[in-house]
Amino acid sequence: MSVEGPLYDRDPNAWYAHIAEGNARQARKRVCADVLIRDTAGRMLLVDPRYKPGWDLPGGMAEANEPPHMTARREVHEELGIDLELGRLLCVDWVAPHGPWDDLLAFVFDGGRLVADRVDRIRLQDEELAAFDFCDDELARDRLPPSMSRRVAAASSALSSGEVQYLHDGRTTR
Repeated sequence: MSVEGPLYDRDPNAWYAHIAEGNARQARKRVCADVLIRDTAGRMLLVDPRYKPGWDLPGGMAEANEPPHMTARREVHEELGIDLELGRLLCVDWVAPHGPWDDLLAFVFDGGRLVADRVDRIRLQDEELAAFDFCDDELARDRLPPSMSRRVAAASSALSSGEVQYLHDGRTTR
């Protein structure tokens, strides 16, 4: 007996079951999305999370089925109390498994420059953050963990070059 046509044409329910089974078995990726926000002097906004060592960019972990740019916008609002229109994607960093964590895709978006009256409206919204500060490049390098420092440097470079950076653990790939 000959079977004609692909499975999705012959038996849409069987095709759906096949896709659902594959989806259930495929790896899931953790996703975080951060925002590079600067003041009018060009200093970058860093936050000091209480739940981990070192400073960080504003942002955080994506919720289930949440697009990265919406994650970044939601997290900035939840952390700092400001609603921010995001600019373009600056970099994507694949972070290798480490400690108890699986791998991660980290997105960094352009948050633009905040004028003084917008900076004055920033308010820490919950106990998750201890502080925020606008930092020049040198202070940011001192405060950020090495892989985050490399990611921020790549994101800053993307601001000037106009080219999205693809990284592995904060390092440019070729």
